Amino acid sequence: MVSASFGGSEPRSSTRPPPRLRFDDCAFAESAGLHALASAYTTGEMLLGLVLVALAACSWGTTGSAMTLLAREGTSSPFLVGWARMAGAAPCLLLATAVFRSPAPVEGRWSLRDVALTAVLGATMAAYQVCYFWAVPRTGVALTALLAICSAPLMITFGAVLFLHERPRARARVALILAVTGAAMLLAGPRSLDRLPEGFVLGVISALGAGLSYAVYTLTAKGLLARAASLPLAAATFTLAAALLTPVLLLEREIAHPLAAGWPLLLYLGLVPTAVAYLLFSAGLKRVPATAAGIATLLEPLTASALGVLAFGERLGAWGWAGGALLLAALVLLARERVDNAAGGAGGIPRGPH
Repeated sequence: MVSASFGGSEPRSSTRPPPRLRFDDCAFAESAGLHALASAYTTGEMLLGLVLVALAACSWGTTGSAMTLLAREGTSSPFLVGWARMAGAAPCLLLATAVFRSPAPVEGRWSLRDVALTAVLGATMAAYQVCYFWAVPRTGVALTALLAICSAPLMITFGAVLFLHERPRARARVALILAVTGAAMLLAGPRSLDRLPEGFVLGVISALGAGLSYAVYTLTAKGLLARAASLPLAAATFTLAAALLTPVLLLEREIAHPLAAGWPLLLYLGLVPTAVAYLLFSAGLKRVPATAAGIATLLEPLTASALGVLAFGERLGAWGWAGGALLLAALVLLARERVDNAAGGAGGIPRGPH
């Protein structure tokens, strides 16, 4: 077992602190038994957080291309790929936690609720893999991505209002609408739903379950990251997710041959769009409200579509290109809101009631 410190160091203060953006996640933290203090971030930190989340989303966007290449190798089993992502990421994160252990002391003891919330992260990560990949053969890759990816930011926003007491301003709400609409147009593109595959309704429910799993993961992580370092928390999350997904392999008829044939791409999926991407996402999530993070993750379908056009000769159509433009406009609007709020000395998200 790897022993790791979950504490984080406090940011250093300068003589003349820059204008700060504030948002309040105390309500959720206290309801979870964490008793965390409200966080205050500089403009640079907020913009850095958006960049980190955007980089994570771009990394996730390469998953579809890797799956396409795996299909050519005969290693396209969704459950096997989902397990391989978790199993590949877990040991790397555990090793990194042991090597890069933070010397900062733990800020208070972790309660049983803290441990339970960490278990929730692992369970929701495993649930996302099962729901998403189970939906793919029933609703298709495009529609599954459309339902899961576009529903998650909406669920995150409602959850952030209810549990984190975030209050998105007008620009953030407009950015959310633009982003979800753009992602839907981008993913739908020229595709048609005239022929619905067997088990379509169950597939839709499963895809929405994937979106819900991701939303719960984001909101739970937001509360825990107020007092936990992102690296050991990610290591614990993916280790538990890999353990929970291992029984799913019993559903596979053959395991050894697909793993041997596709191990380079499976290793890539475990390291880059899983281990590295979720570390970037966690680091970014510490610096931005959950709503903003949810919007920024919609860069994932934009990256996937761009790779499809450039590497595999896919066509987006007029709707797809327009959707991509809306996505970019939403991110620019979101970043602009952070800068303007800082210039005015106001928080991007007002404090909620306690």
